[in-house]
Amino acid sequence: MFTFKKRKQSESLDKIPAHIGIIMDGNGRWAKKRMQPRVFGHKAGMDALQEVTIAASGLGVKVLTVYAFSTENWSRPEDEVKFIMNLPVEFFDKYVPELHKNNVRVQIIGETSRLPQATFDAMERAREKTKHNSGLILNFALNYGGRAEITNAVKLIAQDVLDAKLNPGDITEDLIASYLMTNNLPYLYRDPDLIIRTSGELRLSNFLPWQSAYSEFYFTPVLWPDFKKDELIKAIAEYNHRHRRFGGV
Repeated sequence: MFTFKKRKQSESLDKIPAHIGIIMDGNGRWAKKRMQPRVFGHKAGMDALQEVTIAASGLGVKVLTVYAFSTENWSRPEDEVKFIMNLPVEFFDKYVPELHKNNVRVQIIGETSRLPQATFDAMERAREKTKHNSGLILNFALNYGGRAEITNAVKLIAQDVLDAKLNPGDITEDLIASYLMTNNLPYLYRDPDLIIRTSGELRLSNFLPWQSAYSEFYFTPVLWPDFKKDELIKAIAEYNHRHRRFGGV
C-alpha cells in the first residue's frame, strides 16, 4: 500500500483536478466490521457520497464520476441488488435537495434500459431537477461497464460506416470518444484527471478504461463510508505532487 508524507495543505491544493472518478468500494466490509448486513454499508456510503460531492464542489472540481453499480454487480445476492437499485429513489428524496442548493447537476451514464423503472425514474427526476445548475456535475455510472461501452461505440461507428455517414479514414480518437457515454460531459472534462479507489483494492474493475488512459490513480485502504472531505483533500494533495507527462518528458 502506498504511504504519503505529510504535507502542508496550503501547498498541496494548488492544482484541483477538473474531473475526478471514484470507485466507491468497501461498503460491505465496512458493514461487516460493525456486524451489520451489507446493505447497512451501502446506505452509509450514500451519506459519504453527499459529503464528498459538496466538498468537491467547494474545492472547484468540475465533474465527479462515481461508480455506483457495474454491469457485473447483477451477480450479487438478489436482496442486495434490490436494495442498491432502491438507493437512487432514496437519493432523490433525501440528498438531491441539498445538492441542488449547492448548484450540483446530476447526470448518469450506463445501460439505463436494464434498470428497474423506479430506479430509472428517480434518476430522471434528479437529472431534470438539477439540469439548469451550472456547478459540479455529479455523474453516476449506474449499470456501467467500460468494455460494454467501447463495444457499443464500435458497433455504432461500424453502422455509420455501413450507412455511408462515415468513411473509415474519419475514425480518430476524438471521433471514438464522441461515441462513448461520456460525450454528454463538457469536452475538456470528459477524461478523469484523477481516479480514486477506496478499500485497498488496486484495480480499475472495468471503470472508464478508455477515458482513464492518462489519469492519475490514488488507492487508499479507507473504506468508502469513511471516505469524507479530509480523505478527498489527501487524495488531491497527492495529485498535486504528480507530474503528468502524457507520454512526453
